[in-house]
Amino acid sequence: MTTIAVVSAGLSEPSSTRLLADRLAESAVAALQAQHGVAPRVVHVDLRPLAHEITDAMLTRFQAPALAAATAAVLEADAVVFVSPVFTAGMSGLAKSFLDVLDTDALTDMPVLLAATGGTSRHSLAIEHGMRPVFAYLRAAVVPTGVFAATDDWGTDGDQAALDGRIRRAGADLAWMIGASRRVRQDATALPEVTDFASLLGGLGH
Repeated sequence: MTTIAVVSAGLSEPSSTRLLADRLAESAVAALQAQHGVAPRVVHVDLRPLAHEITDAMLTRFQAPALAAATAAVLEADAVVFVSPVFTAGMSGLAKSFLDVLDTDALTDMPVLLAATGGTSRHSLAIEHGMRPVFAYLRAAVVPTGVFAATDDWGTDGDQAALDGRIRRAGADLAWMIGASRRVRQDATALPEVTDFASLLGGLGH
């Protein structure tokens, strides 16, 4: 079954970041059903409850069970919706720290839809200059349409309609990217290949 992991880095409850993540997931599900006749499974990964475990993992390189389950959900998914609030013109520290504890190859060829929330439209380019380069470094397959939602976008009918249009387009982009993906399904329980110690020592003689 096709699985979409929805990662939300919202810091408040309730969170406009989680609201946007849910809307994008619904759009991607509808687009997959329309384009490919597929009813995907959606797995939610909320980072707020994992904040302490993420910090500990950065310090120790060891993932506690809840964080390990969250990273496994992302690793084993067929696509990711990644949504962060914007702070100081970039994604939140919590969102970046979660990416930092992933293996650098974890998101290779992964279809990813990026989105962000912020107080004003002045932050609307944060996806392009603050998020997309990070996922490019991780070699993810980022969809062309990013979705930014300012506080005003949840208000008037006109702003809401414009946001709805961006959400539908982004969902359609992700559905298309999933259909064209060359991502190989990962197994988070598989042990990484380790070079034996004798081979490492052998290189010292050259």
